[in-house]
Amino acid sequence: MRYQLDTIPVWDACKLGSECPLCTLRARNEDAYADGFLGDSVMDPATRVLVNERGFCNRHFAMMLPMKNRLGLALNTHTYLKNVMADAQKILDEAAKSDAPSLLSGLRRLSDSTETSPATKLRARVGNCILCERLDFTMRRYAYTLVHLWQNDLDFRKLFNDSKGLCLPDTALVMEMADAAIRGSKRREFFSALATLQKENLSRIEQELEWFTLKFDYRNRDKPWGESRDALERAIGKLSGDRPV
Repeated sequence: MRYQLDTIPVWDACKLGSECPLCTLRARNEDAYADGFLGDSVMDPATRVLVNERGFCNRHFAMMLPMKNRLGLALNTHTYLKNVMADAQKILDEAAKSDAPSLLSGLRRLSDSTETSPATKLRARVGNCILCERLDFTMRRYAYTLVHLWQNDLDFRKLFNDSKGLCLPDTALVMEMADAAIRGSKRREFFSALATLQKENLSRIEQELEWFTLKFDYRNRDKPWGESRDALERAIGKLSGDRPV
């Protein structure tokens, strides 16, 4: 799949000097999408159809719940609930009418990811999230743009190579985009630069986190924190790619 390039946000995020520019972009877009689903799009028929079909995951329900437009969230949730109720009733009726599987068949169902048992169907019906899907597509586009800029813009390459790197989940995403976009010696050069960048910055944050723990020793009480005061939050972000709660 070809992604439309969106270079300015990637440039701006890299200039901020955060632990992961893609996490910065993710948080910004996630907030904007959540706000959008509770804004004028609540009354947009096309958006409501998508929400009714896909719904939201627990994380994004929890994220939108304390936001200002509780009525908008209630309207979206109400129509989604009605759609889920109709599908869930069919699935439950199917389960009630079917015979219990044999022990061997039941064990096979547990190990077969393609099994379409009523339980699997019900889990799949509520296992989607329209916000996650939009965010995932946006982040793949930004990751592709980052790889494209590194490959074609020497100023950006220097900026990125001198940065604090990426979180590990976004490192994997960028690696996927690089596999799709770069070939030959340039690919090897990119992966070598990425490996060096990540090694240096993971080592840096590990040392900062270690000093954070050592500061709780009374013998280090009067020693300076250095860059370690928020090392725990940054280490969690580096590992998980998510905003710490």
